[in-house]
Amino acid sequence: MNEERIQLLRERLETLEPSKLEIRDDSEKHIGHVGARDGRSHFHVLIESPRFKDRSALERHQMVYDAVGDLMISDIHALQIEARCPTD
Repeated sequence: MNEERIQLLRERLETLEPSKLEIRDDSEKHIGHVGARDGRSHFHVLIESPRFKDRSALERHQMVYDAVGDLMISDIHALQIEARCPTD
C-alpha cells in the first residue's frame, strides 16, 4: 500500500523538476498515532530543485504542498519536508 503512495508522491513531486528526490516512509514510527489510525501515512521528503532558488523556506514548503495536493487529505497524514536549492 505505501509503495503505491510513495509512487504517487514521487509523481506529484516530479512536477517540481527535482535534481534530487528522496522519500522515506516513517509510518512505522507513528503506529498508534491518531493520524495512523485512519490509514494515512507519514513520510519524510528530501527534495532539491532549482525551482527553489530565491525562495524562502515557507515558499518552498508551500510549493511542495501545492504539488502534493489532495494526497494530504486522502493518503498522507504527515509530511516532513527538507526543500533545498542545488546552490544552497
